[in-house]
Amino acid sequence: MSERLMPRDLAILAAESPTTPMHNATVEVFEPGGSGFDHDRLVELIADRIAFVPRYRQRLQLVPGRLANPAWVDDENFDLGFHVRRSALPRPGSMDQLRELVARIASRPLDRSRPLWECYFVEGLEGGRVALLTKSHQILVDGRETVDIGQVLLDTSPDRSTLGHDDDWRPRRTAGPVAAALNAVTDSLESPRTLWSTTRANAEALARQASTTGSRFAEVANALAGRGPVHSTPVHRRLSQQRRFLALRTELSDYRAIREVHGGTVNDVILATLAGGLRGWLMTRAESMGGLRTIKAIVPMSVIDDELEATSLGSQVKGHLVHLPINEPSPVVRLHQVSYDLKAHRDDGRAVSARRLSGISGFAPTTFHALGSRVAAAELRHGFHISITNVPGPQFPLYADGARMLESYPVHPLLPDHPLAIGVTSYDGGVFYGITADRDAVPDADTLGQCVLEALDELKDSASDTRPRAPRGRSRSSRKART
Repeated sequence: MSERLMPRDLAILAAESPTTPMHNATVEVFEPGGSGFDHDRLVELIADRIAFVPRYRQRLQLVPGRLANPAWVDDENFDLGFHVRRSALPRPGSMDQLRELVARIASRPLDRSRPLWECYFVEGLEGGRVALLTKSHQILVDGRETVDIGQVLLDTSPDRSTLGHDDDWRPRRTAGPVAAALNAVTDSLESPRTLWSTTRANAEALARQASTTGSRFAEVANALAGRGPVHSTPVHRRLSQQRRFLALRTELSDYRAIREVHGGTVNDVILATLAGGLRGWLMTRAESMGGLRTIKAIVPMSVIDDELEATSLGSQVKGHLVHLPINEPSPVVRLHQVSYDLKAHRDDGRAVSARRLSGISGFAPTTFHALGSRVAAAELRHGFHISITNVPGPQFPLYADGARMLESYPVHPLLPDHPLAIGVTSYDGGVFYGITADRDAVPDADTLGQCVLEALDELKDSASDTRPRAPRGRSRSSRKART
């Protein structure tokens, strides 16, 4: 029986369009030192490790007449050189130049006729550094059969060990269109689950087509009547085909210091920082917010829940809706409100600790970010404004073929009509923000980045010894004095 796509994967493919390419990416900055890490060594490293992610050598095969869902098949013409590419910045390349390159690469959809991933080795960064950009489609990384390739490329030691080189790999022969159709019929007859999945997928495809047609008629009618898009706000508007990307580095010690003074968790402090950053950014824009007082953020979190889809990482990922209080002027009160909003998640006993997540083998944040973006896409019907995925990583250095990784920034895809998406990764003493924005809808993305840093400074200042601290709640005596 063929390994066929599940309906949820087909829904992701159906949601993809020129304005919403559905792939995740990660950009990592390395210090090669004396390792000799270069493009050729990267190709060798991936050739050694790709056996651990076999789907990275497979492509999609469509079935004529939609007799069954598409299947994963080995790519008989697999060419590692096509997927692992070489790029460079004009020396000495700055981080601004790197993030512009990342934005352009993230804007381009992947070729569906080939395995759905790309990797770029970027030379020319100032200080002799290099960058690695990996880009994988959402349906490729499901956490069950496949983890992100970035999870298997890094080692805890600068001494690289050969793990899985398989020179004997040969692709299995791919069936032609007629054979694919016959296999689809056979799979449906042998497995009621396959037949049900195919029927459901076809019904959903017809529903999506009808919905799209209705939306187009509505757009034409609005255009002829001179009406603009309904409910357009800075965090909800139509997307273009181009992206912007922001990369912000902060220090984990700052978040821990704030947590020690005000309580909560590091995750609470990060979300409160983003609430303050979004508030500051929105206040710089001369446009109506339509009475918007909170930003509804979908925050995928790792949980232990047998009712959710199992993953190979030891936990499941579930979306949690958090209301970011952008109307609250006090940074400390914002932090307390965010912490209270997340308290139920921590108290239900299913939450997975940051320590446990950071201890998963390999650099798991790349996979968890991919799973988080899948969760956000599935929760789109709940009407949130922005997706924020925060994943803790190991607090010690990792290496790619002897080159030390200095920074790691997630690059999340944008969902339809959602011009912002944010990923956060903590690693080796740093907290790294990757902010993806639509190029036309958010022309002032740099302002947002500055506002996030200023919001963190506000919280740091509130936790200093020279500032009075807002109490977490009034004492009994103070309440009596007011009565």
